[in-house]
Amino acid sequence: MPDGQRVYAIGDVHGRLDLLEQLLEMIVADGADYEGKKLLIFLGDYIDRGLKSRGVLDLLSGDMPEGFEAIFLKGNHEQAMLQFLEDAEFGRTWKYYGGLETLYSYGIQDVALSDDPEAFETARLALGAVLPDSHLNFLTNRLIPYFDLGGYYFVHAGVRPGLPLNRQVEADLYWIRDDFLQSKFDHGRVVVHGHTPVEHPEIRRNRIGIDTGAYITGHLTALVLEGRGQRFLSTSLHPVR
Repeated sequence: MPDGQRVYAIGDVHGRLDLLEQLLEMIVADGADYEGKKLLIFLGDYIDRGLKSRGVLDLLSGDMPEGFEAIFLKGNHEQAMLQFLEDAEFGRTWKYYGGLETLYSYGIQDVALSDDPEAFETARLALGAVLPDSHLNFLTNRLIPYFDLGGYYFVHAGVRPGLPLNRQVEADLYWIRDDFLQSKFDHGRVVVHGHTPVEHPEIRRNRIGIDTGAYITGHLTALVLEGRGQRFLSTSLHPVR
């Protein structure tokens, strides 16, 4: 990392407001004596699966802890929510990976588990009506596909091996798995990513994966980068039962 900077990269939250609040408290305590620039980089997937997606977006669309700057990346789940707001038909897909839990967090509880198009359209209209402007602005204007700093490239899912970083396709940045995870290709940066849950942070020569399945394990992880150093902070609240 550049001199005078410390980064806290935060993995997939997935509606676990409790874990996010705990991890931010840990980060604030960890950085209390650091006098350089402190940057939070959130790797996306703030919503779905956990039951407090609305609360997570309330927190992230508000003020960050004093003394910290923040970068927010877009994950495939934010992309899915935005797609549903445009096209109710996408609810057929979104419901299978956390969309129902997100709708529930906004008080929309009458979504049929069937594939009834009218039910999804009703839910889409209801979500558009109750979604705070601050949340919509966060989802549409604050999220970026990647962030490049020092020797690191921060992204939600990963990159397409062999394709220069400045020519990556956004769909890969949000969705890619095996082609990236199994590759030993030198991307020119160490890619810091989430998207694919692992039991412990996964450190490879070309990438570091920090999605530790927070919504079900209770472990939300932050990668701390300073100079050439790499270390981790992680929550320890009880997992979902």
